[in-house]
Amino acid sequence: MKKKLMWMIPLGMVGMAVFIAIGGEIVLQLWNWLAPTLFGWKQITFWQALGLLVLCRILFGGFGMHGGKKRGDWRAGMEERCANMSPEEREKFRERLQERWGHGATGGETPGR
Repeated sequence: MKKKLMWMIPLGMVGMAVFIAIGGEIVLQLWNWLAPTLFGWKQITFWQALGLLVLCRILFGGFGMHGGKKRGDWRAGMEERCANMSPEEREKFRERLQERWGHGATGGETPGR
């Protein structure tokens, strides 16, 4: 087990470095191919491309540390929660949602009339 771990850690570090280098190179090539031609912007270096990649990851993608949950998992959780409710509890839950989100009138009724 320890022997296998001794190879996996350095191999994983080298793999991450290669992955980062490839990502930076892709951003560099795309930027230097498109941005100067389309917008008249300057070409960038590899390190600027890597910084841009990190900045975009922070602003738009995070770092993939979401506790192992996917973005669509909330729906499955709600469906499971509703499946465990009795019909009366489900109806009360629907009514509270409708009241909360401004849809208090049901069945064609208009509030205040």
